[in-house]
Amino acid sequence: MLVLGGLTCFDYLNKKTNWKKMKLLIFAFFGGAHLLSLCSGKAIYKNGISKRTFQEMKEEIASYGDVAKAIINLAVYGKAQNRSYERLALLVDTVGPRLSGSKNLEKAIQIMYQNLQQDGLENVHLEPVRIPHWERGEESAVMLEPRIHKIAILGLGSSIGTPPEGITAEVLVVTSFDELQRRASEARGKIVVYNQPYINYSRTVQYRTQGAVEAAKVGAVASLIRSVASLSIYSPHTGIQEYQDGVPKIPTACITVEDAEMMSRMASRGIKIVIQLKMGAKTYPDTDSFNTVAEITGSKYPEQVVLVSGHLDSWDVGQGAMDDGGGAFISWEALSLIKDLGLRPKRTLRLVLWTAEEQGGVGAFQYYQLHKVNISNYSLVMESDTGTFLPTGLQFTGSEKARAIMEEVMSLLQPLNITQVLSHGEGTDINFWIQAGVPGASLLDDLYKYFFFHHSHGDTMTVMDPKQMNVAAAVWAVVSYVVADMEEMLPRS
Repeated sequence: MLVLGGLTCFDYLNKKTNWKKMKLLIFAFFGGAHLLSLCSGKAIYKNGISKRTFQEMKEEIASYGDVAKAIINLAVYGKAQNRSYERLALLVDTVGPRLSGSKNLEKAIQIMYQNLQQDGLENVHLEPVRIPHWERGEESAVMLEPRIHKIAILGLGSSIGTPPEGITAEVLVVTSFDELQRRASEARGKIVVYNQPYINYSRTVQYRTQGAVEAAKVGAVASLIRSVASLSIYSPHTGIQEYQDGVPKIPTACITVEDAEMMSRMASRGIKIVIQLKMGAKTYPDTDSFNTVAEITGSKYPEQVVLVSGHLDSWDVGQGAMDDGGGAFISWEALSLIKDLGLRPKRTLRLVLWTAEEQGGVGAFQYYQLHKVNISNYSLVMESDTGTFLPTGLQFTGSEKARAIMEEVMSLLQPLNITQVLSHGEGTDINFWIQAGVPGASLLDDLYKYFFFHHSHGDTMTVMDPKQMNVAAAVWAVVSYVVADMEEMLPRS
């Protein structure tokens, strides 16, 4: 997952190219009747404004109660329980991590293309894009003074490497960019170590994305960043970083919370610290990849779209199970559940598994560029990219009228006690649409736990819970189906 105000794919592309049996009877009786009751006429609009009252919309949404229960029962208690978990485990155990530009990612895309076809989904296809290719190579860091200590590191995405002999230099430890500026005269020729406190991800991640640039501005030869993590068991956490035109590029990597704090204590005692850093990181020319697409074609307004998504790429450590295998696979599961119940919404449900999200939504931006001509036909864009632990609600960005409708939709999930609608529905891959006025939604769950494992060797299937994934998939399926099947699109501002 990328949650940045820093590198975006706009920046990247500008630089590079200039430019995710009882139940069936219940549905047959209730859901079928519901579909028949609403299957005539176009959406009722005049000058883009609905002529129906909110009470009429509320009653329409309430009529989906039995369909929602059928989806929940199938996902959580029925034959589909644990399916998304088992599908995910098979992929990540077989392929492993899926870094942008890697053979692993392209193997995963081809496997998913076959899986979606075999699942009986419609219009399964691959949309070609160009994505970055960076490899970390061999890397190491050793503290030479005041004692010998091997430091666990993970090079940050897009970092340059060191010379073959490495960089050996004294360390300057700082806790903020402000402190770095105050001590700028001490930084020249040194390795800057950032020991910034963890406040939350969105505030703290700036040290990962901008740390190398700020250190280079004051003459540092490399930077090591305290991992942006809410908990550490001596685990470095990688992620993207960005260079700035006109500023020298220096090697940069993340280190563990434990080592950052240790060096901070040493420095506070006036002890000289010397580190030897070696990084074989290298950036290669952009390469070909694909966004993976599948659909359930709409029965009445097939040109209109509700998009559900997650990203298939990951970093090159762990298995990429949590970030964002879980989000990608509950998005697939949402369509599977709807198909298995014989449901076909009025609008097209489109699944997109993004490529190169971790590099700034690169695949998603190219999808937007290709499809934005049809932006007026997108009712809702959804992305799950903050874990698939037990959901606490839905984050949503859109007009007040659309929010009121989403609150009614979420009330259908009362059987799961998951009904909250919160703000900030943005996600790296759907932000382009949201910024252009399309309503957007993201799944919300335990973010504190999420950042225990984020972008680390710990992101494996061991983190995942099949029962929690069942619930997440149920939420995702109910929301996407109801919004896709309502007589009218979600209203915009």
